[in-house]
Amino acid sequence: MTRASHPTQHAQRVLLHNEVHARPPEALVAPLAITHIVMLTDAMGRDASRAHLATFLRDHHQAPPDADTTHLRVDLGAFRIRWELHTEFVSWTFTVIPAGDALSKDGRAPMTALEAVPRDWLAALPGECLCALHLWVAGKRDGNADPALCSWLREESLVASVVANDQGEVYTDFAIHADGFSRMLLVAEALSPQRLGRIVQQLLEIETYRMAALLGLPAARDASATLVSAELELAELAQAIRVSNRDAEPVLLDRLTRLAGQVEGQYAATHSRFSASSAYFELVDRRIQDIGESRLGGLQTIGEFMERRLSPARSTCAWAARRQNALSERVSRMSNLLRTRVEIEQQQNNQALLAAMNRRGDLQLRLQSTVEGLSVAAITYYIVGLVSYLAKGAQKLGWGFSPESTAAVAIPLVAASVWWSLRRLHHRMFNEVR
Repeated sequence: MTRASHPTQHAQRVLLHNEVHARPPEALVAPLAITHIVMLTDAMGRDASRAHLATFLRDHHQAPPDADTTHLRVDLGAFRIRWELHTEFVSWTFTVIPAGDALSKDGRAPMTALEAVPRDWLAALPGECLCALHLWVAGKRDGNADPALCSWLREESLVASVVANDQGEVYTDFAIHADGFSRMLLVAEALSPQRLGRIVQQLLEIETYRMAALLGLPAARDASATLVSAELELAELAQAIRVSNRDAEPVLLDRLTRLAGQVEGQYAATHSRFSASSAYFELVDRRIQDIGESRLGGLQTIGEFMERRLSPARSTCAWAARRQNALSERVSRMSNLLRTRVEIEQQQNNQALLAAMNRRGDLQLRLQSTVEGLSVAAITYYIVGLVSYLAKGAQKLGWGFSPESTAAVAIPLVAASVWWSLRRLHHRMFNEVR
């Protein structure tokens, strides 16, 4: 059997191939108590998060993550930990198996997964907490659990739906309770472990991406005040450009350039945030579609709640991004308009300058012609004087004409010769210039 030969492999082929298997859901069996914490971090914070996890795992005699690991699941006995490294945040998910069913029968909130996690280590998680959620997964419940359910979820803001093709129910109130965590209950009626794991991951991602998407809202509100002042200044500049003369154009161009720098600076500072928020909003929509929810009684579904409550924030972020783009384009058009106006005036000035130079050249030619006439007369005078002296000397040697007659005859001949010589010289010089 011959060994198959393979072509040269791309350096990142394996990494790209395994991307479809990144962060897979794990098979879960009810009952479960899950705590999901999302810490907003920068690049240094993500490195610190990896080091924080490595220290914790070494203390529990587990292998730490390497420098390329972005996802890790570890069973520590008392609880399971799931660590995920994202672009802007780090998520920590702690899971425990409670004694008995996850639902409390006495009206109190059930046991949380954090009760099994060391408090000091938990308090030192790097970053800033963006999302904190307690999720309980219960098995098939009886009807007597409804009063207990409403006691630890706010009834006035209760959201519920049937998910996974009528195989489960989700209850939440999207509220932060006294312990700083929001709460959610998933009742797994007949979900397989694999399907239950996917539903749990999708519910956690809905809450995570919802909060990440809303990070663009403060930026949109802050940008609106700057946009208002920039739009007013642009309107003033447009009016000033319309009525200004050429002396005011350098000042207007300087103001417009400064305004363009301000607008582009704000655009650069917020564009990535608005783009990320748009992507997170789309992920929220997709995860809501993935859980396949339908109405439960007369309560709002998660999709209806998100549509009603997130739409204003989403519209505000999208509106701010569109407004920035429109303002940037308007400033660019105004700059081009003013620059075109300045260029036209410069061209007019250049044309006037060229016309003045042409007139000056004509005057120089006329003056030169006059000077050339005087030059012919002067040169003729001197040459005729020399001829007169020669005639005086030649008369003693037998020259038959008087010096005056000789000079009179020589004048037209000398003048014509001088004039012809100068014209020939001019033609030669002009041909060399051309």
